[in-house]
Amino acid sequence: MQRSRALHPEMQLLPAILFVIPSLFCSSLIEAANSLNVTDYPSLQEALDANPGKVLHVPAGTYELKNALQIRHEGGGLEGFGHLIQTNPSQAIIRLENSKGLRLFGLTLSRPEENADTSEAGIAASQCPGLVIEDVTVLDNRTDSAAIRVQESDGIRISHCTVENYQRVTVDDRLKSENYGYAFRCINGTGIEVRYSSNVLIEGNRVTETHLRPTKEMQEKYQLGKFTQKNPEKGKIVNQMTWDEEYMQAWHQGSAIIVDAPEVAHYIRILGNHIENAAQGLDIHADNVTVANNMIVNAFMGMKAMHGSRHILITGNQFIRNAIWSIGLMPGAASHAKMAEKADNSDGGSIISNNIIAEFGQGDSAWIWGDERAPIRFDNGQLPHNPPLSDVLVTGNVIYDSSLLIPDSKERRTLYRYAVQISDEVRGLHFSGNLFHAGRDGLSNRPMEP
Repeated sequence: MQRSRALHPEMQLLPAILFVIPSLFCSSLIEAANSLNVTDYPSLQEALDANPGKVLHVPAGTYELKNALQIRHEGGGLEGFGHLIQTNPSQAIIRLENSKGLRLFGLTLSRPEENADTSEAGIAASQCPGLVIEDVTVLDNRTDSAAIRVQESDGIRISHCTVENYQRVTVDDRLKSENYGYAFRCINGTGIEVRYSSNVLIEGNRVTETHLRPTKEMQEKYQLGKFTQKNPEKGKIVNQMTWDEEYMQAWHQGSAIIVDAPEVAHYIRILGNHIENAAQGLDIHADNVTVANNMIVNAFMGMKAMHGSRHILITGNQFIRNAIWSIGLMPGAASHAKMAEKADNSDGGSIISNNIIAEFGQGDSAWIWGDERAPIRFDNGQLPHNPPLSDVLVTGNVIYDSSLLIPDSKERRTLYRYAVQISDEVRGLHFSGNLFHAGRDGLSNRPMEP
């Protein structure tokens, strides 16, 4: 005779748990089905205005805009699979202002080919602390601004977004700057731009450019680099040859991702992004920054940190086919020592560790720069008063000379003079445990002290 066994007390709860889980799942489906839908209103803007502070659902489909969508109420936003097409080049696609905790999820934003060139952002956000932009795609917002532009917004997150074809041919006007004093034709535009903001997370995004590439044909077609105007007097940091020839060699401008605001921006994480065909992959002007596990392919420069960037951790990144340098640290015009009214804004106290640099010098724009390039560069400041870059630990990195993979010695040519270029004012560099393939003239132009 088989004896029955009493259920363990936790097993007795199982039927109830199994009942509750489907109930919760069904209730979430019912809640989603009953969520506010923009198609219940004559226009997207009317839907937002009628539901302040709520996140509205945008179903799959196309939605044509003539004015920027305005989101200005705390906790509001948009989510869904809808495709918003801005036909007016003088308007942003979405504008968020002066509101806390706004949300954008899952949308696709674009401009039609005939109106793709603009001076406006795709997403323009200002004074929006706690903003989250996630799984958003911005296509063909070809701008001398940025596809996603956020400013004066602390505690924000930009995650798993796709930005494609964000640059345009334009004129970079530096006539009012005492450091430059000229304007020139260029390719310009930025994928993701964050300014005057702290406690920022930029993770898992894909930023690529396929429309404009820095080829000789493109340069000739648009006369890129040619001055359009210059002041009577040369700017403070302008190379004399550049001034005399009226040609700016660095005509491939803009960045895939920029975090900017010397002395203001702190606590920045840039993690796991894929960047391809950029001018500058990452441009950092901030303190206490972690740059980790990014893939930066075919950029004019992989990344740079300057203008008083201090305590930058650059670790676990891959830099492939960069043209002039992969990692560059240097003071900029905004760097300065402690002043009566300002705290010290010098560069350094940083770590470069466990990065791989490969196929260096083989990028699209390598033809522009000749041999004056190095995979890792530590440079002097732009102005005489800039304090020197100091105290940087360089450990566990690989610089791999890809020409070694070509067996025919006649075809082999190392595409850099030195693996590491160190300018004369730089101090306090410490090297250990790196694997660097030497350049044509050696590992470094200065001793690499442990």
